Amino acid sequence: MIKGIVFDKDGTLFDFNATWGAWTRGMIATEAGDDPEKIETLANALGYDFEGGVFWPESIVIAETVDFIADALIEHLPDVSKKDLMTRMHKAAKNVPQVQAAPLWPLLNEIKEMDILLGVATNDAEDNARAHLGEADVLDLFDFISGYDSGFGGKPEPGQLLGFCTTTGLEPEDCIMVGDSTHDLNAGNAAGMRTVGVLTGPAQAYELQPYADVILNSIAELPHWIAQQNR
Repeated sequence: MIKGIVFDKDGTLFDFNATWGAWTRGMIATEAGDDPEKIETLANALGYDFEGGVFWPESIVIAETVDFIADALIEHLPDVSKKDLMTRMHKAAKNVPQVQAAPLWPLLNEIKEMDILLGVATNDAEDNARAHLGEADVLDLFDFISGYDSGFGGKPEPGQLLGFCTTTGLEPEDCIMVGDSTHDLNAGNAAGMRTVGVLTGPAQAYELQPYADVILNSIAELPHWIAQQNR
């Protein structure tokens, strides 16, 4: 019986390339000062196709924390402090318009009506997550929200997911982790949850399959799948 769901945010609740592609392009151009050689260097460091505006499947932006991403950039920006870079990245990310992977309010409300508790575990900052969920008018539907800076650690470690269980009183075996990256699915497996991979991030099905109990095209397919599991 599924009683709780922990969602990843970027690439799961929100379409990854549609949301972060243009923002990453602008951030790289700003930090590189429109220097073509430096643009290429920074784009490669992030695993981002600057011309195509999409992320490579192995891009560190998909699943890593802002701190990790800043480390990858800062070695190519000798005149920039990591603190200043992270401040700019954090401020800009908070205001990025989010493209929903599926209409979130009706979908999440339908799941809540199945007596299922909802959580978010993201490697983004918690206040960014709250801002993005608030913009989508679904913040109040969640019983637990954790970023990499919330005190539970980041994925692929299971701390955020176990924090969801502690907060809600649910057992891991009664919960599922839904995500678009191997970091998400590995965190779910480490926590003792069932795992659901979705294809609204850069990862392909074959990459997620070894770590997922099921692969869905998007979270739009969750209610039907959950009903089958709980029947």
